[in-house]
Order: sequence, then C-alpha cells, then structure tokens
Amino acid sequence: MITRPTILVVAPTHYDVSYSINPWMDPQAWARDPRGMHRHAMQAFDALREALDASGFAVEVAPGAPGLPDMVFPANAAVVLDGKAVLARFRYPQRQGEETPFAAIFASLQARGLIDSVTTLPEGCYQEGAGDCIWDASRGHFWAGFGPRSSREAADAMSRHFGREVVALELATAHSYHLDVCFCPLAGGELLYYPPAFSASALREIHARVPASLRIEATEDDLRHFSVNAVNLDDQVVMTRTTPHLRTEFARRGYRLREVDLSPFMLSGGGAYCMTLRLDRDSAAGLATRNAAAGRAA
Repeated sequence: MITRPTILVVAPTHYDVSYSINPWMDPQAWARDPRGMHRHAMQAFDALREALDASGFAVEVAPGAPGLPDMVFPANAAVVLDGKAVLARFRYPQRQGEETPFAAIFASLQARGLIDSVTTLPEGCYQEGAGDCIWDASRGHFWAGFGPRSSREAADAMSRHFGREVVALELATAHSYHLDVCFCPLAGGELLYYPPAFSASALREIHARVPASLRIEATEDDLRHFSVNAVNLDDQVVMTRTTPHLRTEFARRGYRLREVDLSPFMLSGGGAYCMTLRLDRDSAAGLATRNAAAGRAA
C-alpha cells in the first residue's frame, strides 16, 4: 500500500529521437550528435529525479526497452486512480510496442502492492494514459483530451471504469497532441492552460467549470518551453526551464518552482509531466483539496 506520494519514471537507457509522430519531434537534431544527446538525456533524467525527490515524491524507476524510445514518457502508459490502473492503447504503430513491456511493469507494481488492479481497454479504443486523462483533485473529476491521439469514446470508458465524471475536451491543434501538453490543474484549484489548443466547445466547458480567477492562460512561448507540461505536489512545481511570465505568475500564487533542463526530451515533444506517472492518486483524499479550492474561488 502506498503511504506517500509516489511517481513512476522510466530510465532513458534506450531513449533517442529516431522518428516523428508529432510536430515537436526532431530526429535531425538528435542525429547531429547522438552520443552527446544521449549523455545529456541521462543527465537531465537524473536532474528530474532529484527535483521530484526534493518536492516530496518517492520515485519508482522502471526500465525501458530497446527500440521503444518513447517509453521514457510513462504518463502515456496508463491512468491510475484509487489503486486501479487502466493501461493505454496507443494510436501510432511506433508506440504500440510499448503496451507489452508496460503491462509487465504494471504487473510488477501490482505484485509489490503499489497497484491493486490492472485492466486494459477494448481493442480499437485508443487512450494514451494520463497524458490524455488528467485527474483534477480540486474538482473531483478527470479531464480527458481527445482528437489527435485518444478517442472520444475513451472518456466514457474511463468514467465507467473509475465511477467518476470525465469531462471530454476536444484538442484542436497538432502541437497539443496530448492534453498534458496544454493543460495542468494545480493543487490550489488553479488551471494552467493554453486556450488556442482547444475547440470552442472545449473552451466553453473549461470556462464553465473553472472561474476566471483560477485560470492561468499560458502563452505560445510557455507552450514552446513545455512549461504547461508540469508536475505539481502541494506548493511544489517541477517543470522545464520556463519563461519570466510563468515565474512571475507562479510566485504570485505561492508556488515554488523547480526548473530542470529537459531539452533532450523536448525534442520528442515531452516535458516533466510526460516523463512521470502518479501511482498514488486517491479520489477520497481530494475532498479537502476540493473544499479549499472552493473557498479560493468564492
């Protein structure tokens, strides 16, 4: 049984950028100096682990697998809440090979008592993990992105499995191919998000559920820095090296930033959130958080 905030990461031993399935991916930049890039990636991973540890997480490190470089982004591997894990089904062939080794990783986590149950969605129902299904403890529901990677019906499947509301948001741009690239609920009830990433109907849903006082609008520069793709625990925020805009905004709201150079992983379209997966999310434990957030919004 998990007794402290616990987060899964995957060692980048086999990480590289050798193909392109989103607009951020840059195999040519990697190919100019693959050894130097890999060395930088290993250093960046170590710095991320240190930042997560300093923020209060217990860090579980799983191995990657040869030929599956994007396993380093375990946020896409599963959705986990209340000890239940639903494994991802990937849309692109380049990532479908990750499903078997991630199933083995989660079987090991279950055997050790870190996860209670592991299930899989039906074939043809694409759902790319917590990257497209983000738990909002302040509001007691999931937000689910759909369009570029995950299917709309996956949101309904997640709602049935977890018995929790899932608010589906249509992603409108290729650069925001997963919800976590452009959307980050925070512990104090705030929402950091990039409005141009969403369809008009998705924006109406966000605005209806999150008051203006709690909405932090990211800029295109923030998005390009992968600063929305952040990990938050209480007042701690771990993210890539960010912008003056967000440094000021987070400081104003009482958050402490831990910035890490994750540029080797940004070449694949990922940041701090993509590189992690929370294993300890508890829907009941979010009640105090929701009450506090309601007071801040009032």
